[in-house]
Amino acid sequence: MVKEYWTIEEICEYLGVKRSSLYSRVEAKEIPYYRIGRLIRFKLAEVEEWMQANKANEVDSRRPKKISRSTPVRSRSDIDRVVKKTIEEVKNGCYTPNHGKPDRIKGLGKEVEHGSL
Repeated sequence: MVKEYWTIEEICEYLGVKRSSLYSRVEAKEIPYYRIGRLIRFKLAEVEEWMQANKANEVDSRRPKKISRSTPVRSRSDIDRVVKKTIEEVKNGCYTPNHGKPDRIKGLGKEVEHGSL
């Protein structure tokens, strides 16, 4: 007798994925499943069809991809200038001259008559 409905644990073992990954796919309704009350069941044939539909294209790993050099050098330097300017603006707006300690009071640290600094 061929088993028609598979449990979460069985499909996890079959696919080689974690339970949490499979549960997230179920919650996102990305994988075909059946809910019987609180139980979740899968048909193996539907899971295999789903796997084939989500098959990634093979990549020839022997040849590296060519990087397009169509961007002119002038625009790259413009981008660098904009990035540097943005970084400087962020640094000047976020950092204090006391390096994150603006509550420190400078002075001799002697008490006055009423007991405060």
